[in-house]
Amino acid sequence: MNPLARTLAVGVTATLALTGGAATLGPQAGAQTVRARNPCATKNPCAAKNPCAAQNPCAAGAKIDPKMVARPAGTKLVLTGKGDLVKEGERLWKDTKLSTNSLSCNTCHQNNAAFNATFAKPYPHPVEMPKDRAGLKRVNIDEMVQLCMLIPMAAKPLPWDSKELAALSAYSLQVQKTFKPGAAKPAAANPCAAKNPCAAKNPCAPKK
Repeated sequence: MNPLARTLAVGVTATLALTGGAATLGPQAGAQTVRARNPCATKNPCAAKNPCAAQNPCAAGAKIDPKMVARPAGTKLVLTGKGDLVKEGERLWKDTKLSTNSLSCNTCHQNNAAFNATFAKPYPHPVEMPKDRAGLKRVNIDEMVQLCMLIPMAAKPLPWDSKELAALSAYSLQVQKTFKPGAAKPAAANPCAAKNPCAAKNPCAPKK
C-alpha cells in the first residue's frame, strides 16, 4: 500500500472509531454532518416561504376577476367624518397586519414612491395595474385600494361598507393632495427588499 492510501485508510478507521459506526464518504455526508450540528437547520423561520423573494408582487402576473375589485352597483363610498377617517386611514396605511406577506401601503408608497403620474388626476381615472390585471378601464379610489389589498398585499378585499376601506380611501385622497407627478419616486424593484424579516437578526446566532 502506498503512503497516500495508507494515510486515507488510517483517517477512515479513526472516523469509524470516533463515531462508533459506518461512515459514508463524500460531500453529501459532510453536509449532513454540518446540518446535524446546526440546531437551526431544521427550523429556519425563513426557509419555508420567504416573503422577500426576488419576485415583485406588483409586477405583471395572473389576471384577477374584475368583480373582486369593481365597486358593486349601488354602492357609494362613504366619507362622513372625514377628519377621523383620514387619521384612521393613516394608521392603516402603515399596518402590515392587513396583508398576508408583511407588506403595508407604506411599504410601496413611502414618501410618494411608486405612484404613477396619473395619481394626481381626479378619480375615477385610468390606472395601469388594474387595467392590466383586471381589465378595468377606469377605477375609483376605493377600487384601487381593493386592488392593492389583492395583489401586492396578497389579502382579501375589504368589505365595501367597512370603515377600513373608507378610511384608507380617505387617506389616499389626502396623500393625493400633496402628490406632485414630477417628484414621484420609482418603486424599488422589490418592495420587500428593505424589510426582510430574516435579515435583521439570526435567531440561531450566538447571544452576546
